[in-house]
Amino acid sequence: MAFLSDTLARVKPSPTVAVTQLAAELKAQGKDVIGLGAGEPDFDTPENIKEAAIAAIHAGKTKYTAPDGIAELKQAICAKFKRENGLDYAPAQISVSTGGKQVLYNAFMATLNPGDEVIIPAPYWVSYPDMVLLGQGTPVIIEGKPELGYKITPELLEAAITPKTKWFLFNSPSNPTGAGYSRDELKALTEVLMRHPHVWVMTDDMYEHLAYDGFEFCTPAQVEPALYERTLTCNGVSKAYAMTGWRIGYAGGPVELIAAMRKVQSQSTTNPCSISQWAAVEALNGPQDYLAPRAEAFKRRRDLVVSRLNAIDGITCPVPEGAFYVYPSIEGLLGKTSAGGALIDSDEAFSTALLEENGVAVVFGAAFGLSPNFRISYATSDENLEKACDRIAAFCAGLA
Repeated sequence: MAFLSDTLARVKPSPTVAVTQLAAELKAQGKDVIGLGAGEPDFDTPENIKEAAIAAIHAGKTKYTAPDGIAELKQAICAKFKRENGLDYAPAQISVSTGGKQVLYNAFMATLNPGDEVIIPAPYWVSYPDMVLLGQGTPVIIEGKPELGYKITPELLEAAITPKTKWFLFNSPSNPTGAGYSRDELKALTEVLMRHPHVWVMTDDMYEHLAYDGFEFCTPAQVEPALYERTLTCNGVSKAYAMTGWRIGYAGGPVELIAAMRKVQSQSTTNPCSISQWAAVEALNGPQDYLAPRAEAFKRRRDLVVSRLNAIDGITCPVPEGAFYVYPSIEGLLGKTSAGGALIDSDEAFSTALLEENGVAVVFGAAFGLSPNFRISYATSDENLEKACDRIAAFCAGLA
């Protein structure tokens, strides 16, 4: 339509949201569909967090708050950063937003000018490039090496940096691959960044507490303290605390940047939900003993899915270090035809035919910037995962 902005024409709707909606619509029509598209824990929000929200309602804590968060939540976030990451932030260095996505969005809106470049490793979360485009910046994509578990190297990062580079966006453990960077791997990347003082670092640490097999999570400003003054350390309560619908994300960074992000938020959503903020205070300050058992459950599901997928001819699935996704390659299936007559000439064609013919909803790899792959979220029951893997195996067996 002619009256829509040129900026909007540069971006596309979220493919992960689209797949989840399509699966829900098919289920509503009575079709037997297993949805593995949503990046959402199937566990319930812990009772102490729900009770804190109810108590806040009864106490009348239902009014506007400061645009970027109540003081109590900012203090809880400061304590979390110190306790878990060894990072010292003051409340003036903390921003609280309506979900982790808004934290990143606010930062881009506050800092990007036309022509500014943002380096994004691929595979990437689907929203990263489009948020950069909305900010009139230019995404610069580095392809992660499949043989390195879809991770980038210091050499690739060095080659991507130009005088126009404003941000390096870093996500570990990764959505969509689950790949995690070891301390040594991250140190090698920060050494590159130290040689380019004009490049700022934006981390997405949302999957911090979902790490397996002894993998040690670390974040850039923790590994290289000299980057502290030009790093925005982003996180949230969505994944670890099963609070996706509560919509609370947060970040720590330089005072001037946080103030600029506050300005953006004050003219968009203003404050996050007051009730959700009080629930997040309890999430961060309250008991943390359920995190390890839930991570262990995800690890069991990871092992189930990886083993089942790797038993299928034509599929190769690396073992991820964290998060709750796998990102298998279907390179060995390209060029074949499904039992229903669909030509599998791309990962999108594979995912579409798998949904239409065998009732399994996954997200195609091109949405994440690297093909030919697809993403499975194993944040669902063992029973669903077993059934889904049975169907994927049957679908692949029918290819000719």
